[in-house]
Formats: sequence, structure tokens, C-alpha cells
Amino acid sequence: QVQLVESGGGLVEAGGSLRLSCVASGRTFAMYNVGWFRQAPGKNREFVARITANGAVWLYSDSMKGRSAISRDNAKNTVYLQMNSLSPEDTAVYYCAAQDSALRLPGNPLSSSAYAFWGQGTQVTVSS
Repeated sequence: QVQLVESGGGLVEAGGSLRLSCVASGRTFAMYNVGWFRQAPGKNREFVARITANGAVWLYSDSMKGRSAISRDNAKNTVYLQMNSLSPEDTAVYYCAAQDSALRLPGNPLSSSAYAFWGQGTQVTVSS
């Protein structure tokens, strides 16, 4: 089991940057792949980025590729999402989620159904 708490959201002007943090409880955080998802009002939750348990492999959505960076510090039980060149279309609640890297059938890493543990979310609002 792992509990996740996101922070770092807020109000930013278009073109600005934010760094989100996802802090996990539990001694085995280094065994979990971690994904970031977002959900805007009236829309489905969508994949943003993912990092493997050892931090060696990253995935990004097409909308985030080239202007965001996911990283992790397992010593601090924390995953970060740096987002740059933000636009109003990035306004959403951002969630981090964890997936046990030892699963035999991990599923599609871009799908929210592949992640068993979720944080409560942090609001990101980008003004035009």
C-alpha cells in the first residue's frame, strides 16, 4: 500500500511554469511506477506523464512532450512534474498515481486503470 499527496498546483499566467510534487508514504515507494494524470471540468481523466520505478524510462502525452519533465527522488519518496509553457488548455486537476512495478500484467501505462493508488489531486489554473 502507498498513500500519495500532490502539491505545487496554483494559478499561473499563460507561458508560465509550475512544478508539481507527489509525496508518497511507505518504505517501498521505489518499487512503484508513477504516473501523472489530469482531469478538466467535463472531460475524462487523461494521461500526462509516467516514470518507471527506477526512474530510467519516461513517457509523455503528445500535449506535454517537449515542455514537461518527470523525475523522481526515491530517497525522498517524491515524484516531480515540471511543466513549462503552460496554456489555459492545461487547466485541470492533476493527480499522481502509483502502480506496483512487480505486477505480472501491468496493463497499459497510459491508462488510469493500470494504477491502483491515487492522490487527492492538485488544481492547476492557467489564465490567458
